[in-house]
Amino acid sequence: MKNFVQEGDVITLAAPYTVVSGDGLLVGSIFGVATASAASGDAVETAVTGVFDLAKTASQAWTVGARIYWDDATKLCTTVAAAGANKLIGVALVAVGSGAGETIGRVRLSANFTI
Repeated sequence: MKNFVQEGDVITLAAPYTVVSGDGLLVGSIFGVATASAASGDAVETAVTGVFDLAKTASQAWTVGARIYWDDATKLCTTVAAAGANKLIGVALVAVGSGAGETIGRVRLSANFTI
């Protein structure tokens, strides 16, 4: 097919802020995980599908299948929708407690965009 460009699981975006490999980032309605470090404005390969361990709000317990949102102000995943502020990015795959040390959650990213 002559109009095919790429698979789309990893795309190149301009980093909206400085990121290191494994950081989440939000560009418009596109959320992904940086595959390398990049300074703000630099091109960064970004995974938009897959399963990732991402930083989460420590005070929240997650259940398997819970909707997970990206809070771009804190740069953390959360279960709080916060209409108009947080972006739906996927679902939790592992239950996680709400302890202060429980700051990583496993997320299956969805490439579907909620505007």
